[in-house]
Amino acid sequence: MTMTAQNTAPANINKALDALIKSSADGLNARQKEDGHWLFELEADATIPAEYIMFMHYMNEIDEELQAKICVYLRRIQNPDGGWPLFYKGDMDISATIKGYYALKLAGEDIQAPHMKKARDLVLAAGGAERANVFTRYALCLFGQAPWKSVPVMPTELMLMPDWFPVTIYKMSYWSRTVVTPLLVLAAKKPVARNPNNVSVRELFKQDPDTVTDYHQNISGKWLGSFFIGLDKVLRKTERFFPKRTREKSIQSAVDFFTARMNGEDGLGAIFPAMANAVMALDCLGYDKDHPLMIEGKAALKKLLTDDNGEIYCQPCLSPVWDTSLAAHAMLEAGDETSVKAAQEGCDWLIDRQILEVKGDWIKKAPNLRPGGWAFQYWNDYYPDVDDTAVVGMAMHRTGDPKYKESIDRAEEWVLGMQSSNGGWGAFDIDNNKDYLNYVPFADHGALLDPPTEDVTARCLSFLAQLGHDTQHPVVAKGLKYLKDTQQEDGSWFGRWGTNYIYGTWSVLCALNMLEEPHDAPYIRKAVDWMLSRQNSDGGWGEDGATYFEGREKECKESTPSQTAWAVLGLMAVGEIDNPAVQRGIEFIMSAKNEAGKWEEPWFTAVGFPRIFYLRYHGYSSFFPLWALARFKNLKASNSQAPAFGM
Repeated sequence: MTMTAQNTAPANINKALDALIKSSADGLNARQKEDGHWLFELEADATIPAEYIMFMHYMNEIDEELQAKICVYLRRIQNPDGGWPLFYKGDMDISATIKGYYALKLAGEDIQAPHMKKARDLVLAAGGAERANVFTRYALCLFGQAPWKSVPVMPTELMLMPDWFPVTIYKMSYWSRTVVTPLLVLAAKKPVARNPNNVSVRELFKQDPDTVTDYHQNISGKWLGSFFIGLDKVLRKTERFFPKRTREKSIQSAVDFFTARMNGEDGLGAIFPAMANAVMALDCLGYDKDHPLMIEGKAALKKLLTDDNGEIYCQPCLSPVWDTSLAAHAMLEAGDETSVKAAQEGCDWLIDRQILEVKGDWIKKAPNLRPGGWAFQYWNDYYPDVDDTAVVGMAMHRTGDPKYKESIDRAEEWVLGMQSSNGGWGAFDIDNNKDYLNYVPFADHGALLDPPTEDVTARCLSFLAQLGHDTQHPVVAKGLKYLKDTQQEDGSWFGRWGTNYIYGTWSVLCALNMLEEPHDAPYIRKAVDWMLSRQNSDGGWGEDGATYFEGREKECKESTPSQTAWAVLGLMAVGEIDNPAVQRGIEFIMSAKNEAGKWEEPWFTAVGFPRIFYLRYHGYSSFFPLWALARFKNLKASNSQAPAFGM
């Protein structure tokens, strides 16, 4: 094991800082599993736990005790006005509110109870259930609450389309691919939920759902939106004439696709919507409940449940690889013997999680590239992502232990081969950027694609630079140009997977430091000035989930420890260790409420899909504040102006 000078701080470092770093590292160490990995809860909005209740009623497999505990959770996160938001203290979202209401009603809630009446009134005031998003309308169709004309035509024949065809599942993102494929089967077969208590939710519609004529609206205002709505009308009139033999062949193709990827008890795509759709699709095709795929599919769903203090919610997925790699970085930064040992145990666990054999869907664009990435979840071999891979690789490399060399080399090869043509990296695929698909009626959520993003690109460049690649390397040079081209006018960078510009700017500044871009370069100074301008009066930084909406880019309800950590880590990366703003940020983190290495942070500081689906990583308030405090201490002790690592 090799240690750097950053881990040899003198004894006169501020005692309070030392004590907090130690207690935080000890707390994180105590949360490590026996086999070396970390796993924290991953929380989304009301839709996932509500859908779990709906799934139980769809299948008529209702666990009353489980249902009651999910209801406790749903009632707790409901806004005082009666709506359910997409993130903590966010605005009411009509689709989340419809699902929250329907789940509670399925569970037996009195619809005249004040919290139910408030929710119902809000939905009706927002235009009624007819204005729900496409996925919510699909759920209503499956329960017989809305007609199938309320959802776009998505023929299973898409499974048979050649690569040159404008719309294929491989032109969609991995998450869309795994969610849509079993949904195509459901749309073709049009089953109806068992719904044993015959619970209706028609009261959420402003008019009879069978008489609504404007379910499909061109919310984009662009000609492509109108074109695809017109195409949907044509398909709706002609679908019944599609050859039956072709339809059956396409259904079988869909089944073959998703059953091959059902991933045992880790589930299809290792994400809840895909898992639930797969089980329901197999059910409507007549698979017995004792069939191994049905048993495994339902077991995968149950693994997502988290039980705490008498309430339960369903996570959208599990995050052990991401949690373990970030925890390892924080512990390596803490630098004491116990923390470094814990980090290495985490890296040891990660070795066996590397995907070296299975060639996932990404091979469509890189057929000769050897696999070498990590997935986000325990197992998801068809869908590794370059973000996790870069973060794991940097943690392993940072230890200096030669036993990780082979793993790092394979990761390096895979990341180099996954670059998109514009120089950036998407999370799961190369050039998954057919923007016209976001105009099809099905894509009203705007999250059908996985294009390159600034934060993922920055992480890949940080990894490659930490391994010694400089800007003379063609892949690195192309990636650096992408980052320069995507800088916002105000100096920041967009954050796709974390909230929001603070996350993106931190990520990029770390990469620019590793690429040895001059810290006084005008575009870097512009980013620093932007970061400084976003510091709050309490010394911290924060951004709300609403910053993804046009006109609300500067919205902040409260400073958070995680986002403050990103800000000071970003500033320190480009030589701002002695800036008073960094000192104030550190003081904010030190004064924020925490217990046993976990800062109090109810805010959602991460993103599944901007404007649609937000996430609260419960581990973020353990990793990042510790990381920032320890880095501040280490840089001060070593008189370094910037860190020697990619993150």
